[in-house]
Parts: sequence; C-alpha cells; structure tokens
Amino acid sequence: MIGLDTNVLVRYFAQDDAKQSAKATALIESLTDAQPGYLSHVVLIELVWVLQRCYDASREMVAETLERLLRTQGLVVQEAEQVWQALRVYRQGGDFADCLIARAAMAAGCDEVVTFDKGAGKAGMRLL
Repeated sequence: MIGLDTNVLVRYFAQDDAKQSAKATALIESLTDAQPGYLSHVVLIELVWVLQRCYDASREMVAETLERLLRTQGLVVQEAEQVWQALRVYRQGGDFADCLIARAAMAAGCDEVVTFDKGAGKAGMRLL
C-alpha cells in the first residue's frame, strides 16, 4: 500500500503543473487492489479545503470528487463508511471537516460532539 499526500491528489485533479500532474496521474492510474493507494481522513479534509479555497470548486464538484475517490478501485480510504456518512451530511450544507469529525466521534461511541463553532450544528454537533 502507498500512502498518498494531499498534493498528489491536487495535482491529479487540477492538472495545473505539467511535470507534477503527469507523475501524479501515472502513480494514481497504476494503483491496483493488490498495490493500492491509501487516503487518510486528514488528506481528504485538506483536499476539500484546497479545492474550495484555491480552486473555487463548488460543493457539488467537491462532493463528486470525494465520491469518485470512495468508489475508485485501487484506493483504500480510512474508515470509508465514516467518510460516506460525512459526505451525505456535507451535501446537505455542513462543512466537510466538521461532518467527518462528528461521524468519527460517533463511530468511536460518543453520544454527541460539542463545539463553540456556530456553523458546526449543520454537521450534527451541539453548541456548547
């Protein structure tokens, strides 16, 4: 298994640096079930942030990108079911990082997630 950093995914999706994008594409397209790439929660959160902030990607475009990663053979996503759950809430308006934080906490057995972030209520957190 090969761990993939955020910048490799960004180069693959953005195709904005000829040399790095070519390397990222070759690597990602060479991944198989026998030799998969690994995506952590942190990488996915960073990817969403970069796509939204640096590339002005819409919520729908980001959601489609995440879904594509989740469905791609040759990629292993950390706690994929939590990511699917977070993606469903994200599509309804929550912040992806908050959505994933809340889903991971619930999967760990937490009764609730508390926050001072007023916007995190959309992700299922309770305002403290």
